[in-house]
Amino acid sequence: MRIAEIHVHRHRLAMRDGPYTLAHTEVRSLSTVLVEVVADDGLVGWGETCPIGPTYAEAHAAGAVAALGELAPGLIGTEVLPVPLHRTMDGLLHGHRYAKAAVDIAAHDLLGRKLGVRVADLLGGALTDRVPSYYSTVVGPPDDTARLAAEKVAEGYPRLQIKIGGRPVEVDIEAVRKVWEVVRGSGVGLAVDANRSLTTRDALRLSRECPDIPFVLEQPCDTVEELRTIRPQLGHGLHMDENGTSLNTVITAAGTGLVDGFGMKVTRLGGLHPMRAFRDLCAARTLPHTCDDSWGGDVIAAACTHVGATVAPGLLDGVWLAAPFIDGHLDPGNGIGIDGGHITLPRGPGLGVAPDRRLLGAPVASY
Repeated sequence: MRIAEIHVHRHRLAMRDGPYTLAHTEVRSLSTVLVEVVADDGLVGWGETCPIGPTYAEAHAAGAVAALGELAPGLIGTEVLPVPLHRTMDGLLHGHRYAKAAVDIAAHDLLGRKLGVRVADLLGGALTDRVPSYYSTVVGPPDDTARLAAEKVAEGYPRLQIKIGGRPVEVDIEAVRKVWEVVRGSGVGLAVDANRSLTTRDALRLSRECPDIPFVLEQPCDTVEELRTIRPQLGHGLHMDENGTSLNTVITAAGTGLVDGFGMKVTRLGGLHPMRAFRDLCAARTLPHTCDDSWGGDVIAAACTHVGATVAPGLLDGVWLAAPFIDGHLDPGNGIGIDGGHITLPRGPGLGVAPDRRLLGAPVASY
């Protein structure tokens, strides 16, 4: 089975009850990029990449379309198999993993549909059909954050991610303490995520002033060097998120003991093929991690859920979905959602979802 056609779509995802506020940006709406790969036997696979604006990472929607324009002509005729596909993509364009990820996901969808199996089976086999999620608060007033945390624990979320940063660290500390007051004894896991916004001084202060609260500190500072500086002085576990830009970085961070886990995005690594390698590396070093993405619709949500279902339960910190913050579904009949803090693994072959073309309109580019 070889690639015969590639079509690139852009679609605006409308926010529900926005904005979604992080330390460095506010999300009011986002443009997601969907890739439709048509095989020479007529089967279709879908992939998606949706950067969370141009300031969260070195990625943006227009960049994904441009990168796919460099890749797509050279991919026509390529086998729909992960190893040759990635070697071909790397030979056509250096970097731009977030764009390559959409092609990778579409290829896995195609393979699953061809073989009549789920993507999770292609990745080694699902260990559960009910995948744990986690809820991520926005950066907001401490009382509001605590109220929301209590609501989400009551809904059944096994883990909460408390967003902080972009304001005085005293307010962040207050938010963390107020959340702990309402969730203490519930058994819920806690992560405090600064999205690389804290100075080393403030990261250490946060940890030192909350010694009784069992959270992991996720990507508190901007660079690997800053993480290395604070690591010996922290009283909490340290997780890497935005700095985990490649398997090479992950191998170094895991091998040197720099971090205790990862918040990992499928598109950051380049798709499901490298994500599988990441999963196995973390298993070898007993490092917990997430399997999610920065934003997106049903296609990327399904991809994250499939790989998350293959992670050993003791190491999966959850699969985050943008679905609770998005108005509507790309696949109205099979849209991916969260119920009781968990996600049901799609049952159909491949990803188990496919966008409604009537919602997408004409592609922005075809090859």
